Amino acid sequence: MNDVPTMDRYAIMAWRKAERERLIAARLALPAEARGAASARIAALLEEAIGLRPGLKASFYWPFRGEPDLRPLIARLVEAGGTALLPVVIAKGQPLVFRPWAPGAPLVKGVWNIPVPDTEETAIPDVTIAPLVGFDGANYRLGYGGGFFDRTLATLSPRPRVIGIGYGLQRIPTIHPLPHDIPMDEIVVV
Repeated sequence: MNDVPTMDRYAIMAWRKAERERLIAARLALPAEARGAASARIAALLEEAIGLRPGLKASFYWPFRGEPDLRPLIARLVEAGGTALLPVVIAKGQPLVFRPWAPGAPLVKGVWNIPVPDTEETAIPDVTIAPLVGFDGANYRLGYGGGFFDRTLATLSPRPRVIGIGYGLQRIPTIHPLPHDIPMDEIVVV
């Protein structure tokens, strides 16, 4: 994009912080009914894209700060014989791990009080579904700024299919990608 100004790393980080705040506020301003309808549509598109089948290991996330709620899709995957995984922050500066979870299974409070599976078992997903704070046309994801997701993708082997999900209002011209940023394979937004 030739019309996007170039910025140094410091300016990019400051811009990203402000953009995160703006985009999260916009997401939270969506009425609950609109977020619910969008969540259902995103879940339907994901179900079509990944197919729910026995043996499929798909990582999701626990909905936080207005993110699309895919818990009904998690239930359908588990009913189809697949394994749903939730990401867990182990330590600052470290990759995430993915732990299996099914509706009704115990959860404990993780980082930021986000519920995580109450198990030490881990698995590598075939498909990773990542919530977006923002995204651009090159499939780069603006996340919360901790670097956990990019750090994790850089270390997973084999690398899963990565699908970013969110709302159309989260589209921005560019996230101003830095060398550590890893684009999603696909973006599903409504």
